[in-house]
Amino acid sequence: MFEHKVIIVGGGLAGLRAAIEASKYADVAIISKVHPLRSHSGAAQGGINAPLGNHPEGRDDTWEKHAFDTVKGSDFLADQDAVEIFTKEASSRIYEMEHWGVPFSRTEDGRIAQRPFGGAAFPRTCYATDKTGHTILHTLYEQVIKRKIKVYDEWQVTSLAVESGLCYGIVALNRLTGELSGFLADTVIFATGGAGRTYSKSTNAIINTGSGMAIAYRAGVPLKDMEFIQFHPTTLVGTNILMTEACRGEGGYLVNVKGERFMKDYSPKFMELTPRDIVSRAIQTEIDEGRGFENEYIYLDLRHLGRKKIMERLPGIRDICIHFIGIDPIESPIPVQPGQHYTMGGISCNERCETEVKGFYAAGEAACVSVHGANRLGGNSLLETVVFGKIAGEYAAKYATGVEKSLIGKKSVQDLLKKDTERIERLLTKSGREHPGHIRQELKKAMNEKLGIFREKKPMDEAFARIKELKERYKDVTLSYKGRKYNLDLARTLELEYKLDIAEVITIGAINRQESRGSHWRLDFKDRDDANWLKHTTARYTTEGPIISYEPVKITRFKPEARKY
Repeated sequence: MFEHKVIIVGGGLAGLRAAIEASKYADVAIISKVHPLRSHSGAAQGGINAPLGNHPEGRDDTWEKHAFDTVKGSDFLADQDAVEIFTKEASSRIYEMEHWGVPFSRTEDGRIAQRPFGGAAFPRTCYATDKTGHTILHTLYEQVIKRKIKVYDEWQVTSLAVESGLCYGIVALNRLTGELSGFLADTVIFATGGAGRTYSKSTNAIINTGSGMAIAYRAGVPLKDMEFIQFHPTTLVGTNILMTEACRGEGGYLVNVKGERFMKDYSPKFMELTPRDIVSRAIQTEIDEGRGFENEYIYLDLRHLGRKKIMERLPGIRDICIHFIGIDPIESPIPVQPGQHYTMGGISCNERCETEVKGFYAAGEAACVSVHGANRLGGNSLLETVVFGKIAGEYAAKYATGVEKSLIGKKSVQDLLKKDTERIERLLTKSGREHPGHIRQELKKAMNEKLGIFREKKPMDEAFARIKELKERYKDVTLSYKGRKYNLDLARTLELEYKLDIAEVITIGAINRQESRGSHWRLDFKDRDDANWLKHTTARYTTEGPIISYEPVKITRFKPEARKY
């Protein structure tokens, strides 16, 4: 059994930033199922928000204005006390990372450059060309190495040890050897990312299964607002690789089969720089009504920006287009369609990243603080990782310094280790009739088709019935490969069970919410209903299915109003 004061699960930006902070106070270790530099944070392209005021059009930007844009973008479902912390901390986190060595793009006078993003009143998105997440990830990993923080990579967490409302550690599978081990800790932070791979068309890496959320959920920690799934408007046709919002921030056009910049019909003032939920619905409407190309996509046109600007500001996008679809955006428009991108909901926690289980914290996309509410603004996800990663690391480590390891905790982890060992042994030895890959594909198809951009009760009911059926079929799965060393069939089959849990929570939350708000758009309830639905959805695990309850949204300075763009 391994022992650390603080264990952080997840090697992306939130996990790395939490580890850096926690290391100031306590012994800390990171556990990640991939090497940290392969985490999905590296796929973030366009930028990170902060009211620095470096852009000529944003000189009088402030944290209050950033907060208002965030709350309005959330369709007023964000908790405003958390948003205030989030936006007040933004500039400090940017300058901190600059001092650590993040190579931000620069203005002519040497300031950190900022660009416009959707839903923002000012150009406040700081960037490093179109590889912002990649550069921040490498810089934070350098800081982890500098601090000699222990990293267990290629380890997959299988369970969270919780006893009588206290967290004592985790159980994890060493993918290289196939052996399970217990990790005893005084505090655990989950920074395990989103759940995009519950959908068939997603910008997310294959590792983004939502397993961290589901492991916490099964251990008794509630999930919050899981029905709110963001679809990015512009993903590359065929692969659904992200075509960053920076394409539009730099002046790119969205064009239908008639050659029209159709966003004039949906948001004449903000056009392509309207929040993502609105742009996604507009694109899908164009496609559904026959104004898309081949009834599948529209064009993202950058040609008018010119070679110089594309090479300076969007070189990564050009590389992706050349390598994955064989076109050069300097010369040809890019075929794009909406794709699942972000999970607004997650592990329910407060503004200090504390959950209701003592000693268990959550940060990043796996968490729901909530600063994104019903719709996240572009540029706010990278900021969330470093703001709340820092907060989680600080509070978890300070809590851990006042806790002594207990015999109860050790027994709890040992009991869980025995239980998970038996579970994995059953999967490796039994012969069932179901192939996990078939269940996985059917799940993703149902979610994409029936809980997508537009939602309605009958298709969602059908999806819910299908998920229940797939959960039953999962009980009879068999593995194609039964070896222990680096058995990805085993790893993904374990995660499939968690995907089914997450899909069930998303679906029942969406069925219950009889309104349209942000990313949750009901064709049968098209209006936002503050009288009945200005509240968070909370889901608790039972073996019979989730128990749903509701919590009030925390409103401080911004009263809900009509969301006009």
